Parts: sequence; structure tokens; C-alpha cells
Amino acid sequence: MLSNYFPILLFIIVSAAIGAFPIILSRLINKGKNNNKAKTSAYECGFDSFDDARMKFDIRYYLVAILFIIFDLEIAFLFPWAVALESLGTSGLITMSIFLLVLIIGFIYEWKKGALDWD
Repeated sequence: MLSNYFPILLFIIVSAAIGAFPIILSRLINKGKNNNKAKTSAYECGFDSFDDARMKFDIRYYLVAILFIIFDLEIAFLFPWAVALESLGTSGLITMSIFLLVLIIGFIYEWKKGALDWD
């Protein structure tokens, strides 16, 4: 009965070894070096660490996120549309044109808000 669970046990052991090997190897290689405070500090998306969780972020942070979503959606919908363009016909072309128009309006909004200005 227990022999049926041996492959699962073997899988757990191999996956734990694969996960632990790079950690142990990096500890052995870096054993003699001194780490400074900046090297061991947590990375938080380029922001300095702060105490208050309710700190206001610059609006450009959110605008860049919206810009990423706009172009991510555009690419996600353009590839299947391009593959099936012949079978969709004119109605598919009009529908995608409306979709791209909405995306262009979002892009112009971000442009006017200054999300593309890199200071």
C-alpha cells in the first residue's frame, strides 16, 4: 500500500532539493563577503521605504499602470482577431475599429495627463 505513495515522496524530495540547491550554493559562495545595508534592504518598486501605508502616490504611477493595461489588452485581442479576420468579415473589422478607437482615446488621455513625460 505504501509503495503507491513512493512516486509522490520522490517528487517532494526532488523538488525540495531543486529549490534548496541554489539557496545553499549562493550561501556558500557569498560566505566570506560582507553585505552592506543597501544590498540587503527590501526592494519596493523604486520607492524609498515609508512608514505610513496611506501615503499618496504620484498620479503618474497609476497612469503608467493604466497605459500598460491598455496596450496589454490591445495585443491580447489583436492577435486572435488578425488570425480570424477572413472569417469575421466586415462586422469584425468594424468591431475591432471601435475597440481600437476606445484604446486610442485612452492613450490620448494618458498623453494629455503627462504619463509619457519622463522627468
